[in-house]
Amino acid sequence: MLWQHMQPQTIELGWDFYGPVLLFVLLVALAVPVWAAIGAAASLMLVWSGALPLSLVGEKLFSGIDAFALTAVPLFILTGDALVRTGLSRKFLDVAEALTQFAKGGFGSATVLVCGMFAAISGSDAAGAAAVGRMTIDRLVESGYPRPYACALVAAGACTGILIPPSIAYIIIGLVLGISASTLFLAAVIPGLAILVSILATNIIMNRLYGWEGGGNISMNEYFSRLWVAIKSGWYAFIVPVIIFYGIFSGRLTPTEAGATAVVVTIVMGFILGTLRFSDFPAMLVSSAKVNGVIIPIIAFSIPLAEALAIIGVPQGFVAVATGISDEPWVLIMMMILVLIAAGCVMETTPNIVILAPILKPLADNIGMNEIQFCIMMITALGVGFITPPLGLNLFVVSGLTGESILKIAARAVPFVLFMLAVTLLIAYVPAISTTLLPEIYK
Repeated sequence: MLWQHMQPQTIELGWDFYGPVLLFVLLVALAVPVWAAIGAAASLMLVWSGALPLSLVGEKLFSGIDAFALTAVPLFILTGDALVRTGLSRKFLDVAEALTQFAKGGFGSATVLVCGMFAAISGSDAAGAAAVGRMTIDRLVESGYPRPYACALVAAGACTGILIPPSIAYIIIGLVLGISASTLFLAAVIPGLAILVSILATNIIMNRLYGWEGGGNISMNEYFSRLWVAIKSGWYAFIVPVIIFYGIFSGRLTPTEAGATAVVVTIVMGFILGTLRFSDFPAMLVSSAKVNGVIIPIIAFSIPLAEALAIIGVPQGFVAVATGISDEPWVLIMMMILVLIAAGCVMETTPNIVILAPILKPLADNIGMNEIQFCIMMITALGVGFITPPLGLNLFVVSGLTGESILKIAARAVPFVLFMLAVTLLIAYVPAISTTLLPEIYK
């Protein structure tokens, strides 16, 4: 457990803390890559505080990412990319559309469902936003939705990428706090589905209010006929998520082994279907490597920063300040949620996890919050940041796909943000949502 090995020396913060923080903010404002800004801030903090010899930074960079669990990250990313290139992701859309054809706003609901299906395989929100956005946004507009709202719907649905297991975010927070990723995946099933339902409900309500998409006039016989055709023509696409879920939750496969198996199965299916060729491999590997190349350096440089923060006493200082404001658990939980949402608005999930998890975990322990519940609450709160400015990664992804204004998309995303916040509060204040599926030892 990374955070347990960090023993504080003091809780009095000075320029050895504020200087590096200002440097980090300045570098990010100047569009310096996040990993470089974090590395510069960590180095400055270590030099000024004398917490650790600067010569150890290089060793920390490599030892921090020398973890078998992290191997699952590129594997799930590659699986998601392979699903798109083999055309299997379109089979998910066909089944989702057949499932929702009975209701008004059916294709909007299908879009959310296919985001959840993609999330259950790739573990990445940005990949889901790009893949689903290419398939659905134009069709959503043709169905009657305003383009900014169609973009917001895809961006919100893709937030499930880090909330529905298997999720890269849970692998990372499990690594940082020393918790089994498989345990976190199991705990995240109900919260992840709750977020998916909240997005579905939001779209249904909005569609009822504005009447964007009609439909729903279909007999039961026709409904089941179309559903059977969709399942019959695309059932094999669901082999991949079944392997992942059964392998992980049965204990037969680790997340890394499940990711590797999913990659192999997806590629083999692509060859059998004739939708994948050897000539596709270079582009597929490069695409996945680019995504992985953003995540891993951030983890590597965040770990020395997290250690420096702990050694100069930031986690203990935060606990002292927070408990000085109030000793009511519900107030302290609300403070943590506000910190996480604010952080999610301005920084990506990976550095937020590696930096904030060791800082907030002692406060959660102080009020007796279950560590599994804390992890689920943290990831869910950070997930809201994917559709909130100024960063809002999913907003940038769908904006890049369509050329639509980020501000217009963000404005249309407000209802989704509100419903997701409601679920986040439920997760924070109702432990059973996160612990119901867990063995008794974790409750």
